[in-house]
Amino acid sequence: MQRTSFAGMDCPIARSLDALGEWWSLLILRDAFLGLTRFDEFQQSLGIAPNMLTRRLKRLVEAGLLERHVYSQRPLRREYRLTAAGRDVFPVLAALGAWGGRHATGGQVLVQVVGRADGQPMDPVLIDRRSGAPITPDTAVFRLGPDARPAYRDRLAGILERRNSRDGTAVPA
Repeated sequence: MQRTSFAGMDCPIARSLDALGEWWSLLILRDAFLGLTRFDEFQQSLGIAPNMLTRRLKRLVEAGLLERHVYSQRPLRREYRLTAAGRDVFPVLAALGAWGGRHATGGQVLVQVVGRADGQPMDPVLIDRRSGAPITPDTAVFRLGPDARPAYRDRLAGILERRNSRDGTAVPA
């Protein structure tokens, strides 16, 4: 089945989903953070069909999240390493794992993010680099950026206008 591409959308969440939105992709990246690099390691860990894994790895390479590196000339073998963009996904996976630990495991602690220095469990929280304040629905909202195209600007402005008139909120421009 042909999937819809979000690459041309103005929304950065939609564009991120274009690269990351398929569940195998997130699991492959998770395993890359655990240290797996080779096709057979990913296949064994995930139990994924080889043709599916080939497509997902190719897509992650095309998205700039993984790079292929030769580790054997005879026979020719390649491994997959995280790029800088791929490493930037770590906080997203940590936050997703923390959310899953709170809401999807029935309270069981199956996996934890721990500090490298002290091994103590961490509680991932997204914070604003400028102020240090946590980013939550109570402290932040989405608004248009300066580079939004007119059609997207009009669509989102209509959504925000309806929301503001409904709940009396206003977002600074």
